[in-house]
Amino acid sequence: GPQTWTPDTPQLKAASLFASAHPQCAPWKNNACCTLNTSQAAHQDASYLYNFNWNHCGAMSEKCKKHFIQDTCLYECSPNLGPWISKVGSQAGLGLDVDQSWRKERILEVPLCQEDCENWWEDCQDDMTCKENWHRGWNWTEGINRCPVGAMCQKMKRVFPKPQDLCEKIWSNSYKYTTLSRGSGLCIQMWFDPANGNPNDAVAKHYASAGVSKLGTFKTCGLQLPEFSSQL
Repeated sequence: GPQTWTPDTPQLKAASLFASAHPQCAPWKNNACCTLNTSQAAHQDASYLYNFNWNHCGAMSEKCKKHFIQDTCLYECSPNLGPWISKVGSQAGLGLDVDQSWRKERILEVPLCQEDCENWWEDCQDDMTCKENWHRGWNWTEGINRCPVGAMCQKMKRVFPKPQDLCEKIWSNSYKYTTLSRGSGLCIQMWFDPANGNPNDAVAKHYASAGVSKLGTFKTCGLQLPEFSSQL
């Protein structure tokens, strides 16, 4: 799989360039974990952050790619995922076939706001993919993910018939589909206007106080680098 990557030090504080050149990571531009280089990499089609190729079934549309970049920024930069960080070995009862060599921890069942999930599906439904689960089962023999032998490229709306299918299945239940709305204080937003503050702060505090936290600890950054498995 891809090599691990650590953030730049000293931190790159170029907020105006950050926001204008890499708008999908703008909500986290003041987070010490989310450097300009992190954001640049997140916006590339096959970046050193993951060595993951969005264009495995032809070029992904810009409107669809925007959501995957937001997903990457949330994962890399958000300080609010603590309640949903889970040790990989603790997932045994959840029906997840997890290759424990990928990594020691991951996010699991982050409650995504309904609008975020449905907009993601709406903008990506006509883009193409060959796989339902993007964490595993790829052909990495050429150093970048390619469709496995026999996997047919088809529209995402066929691979993921409903928004819930996309949001929950594509990253092995990292996200949980909800009918909760933005502004409810009960669901995580993949993107927000930083000028109005971070709505995910209150959401994380709510779930932490409710005892949801799987590790009992908060991180000041995102998880940094999910690794991908070539196993089915």
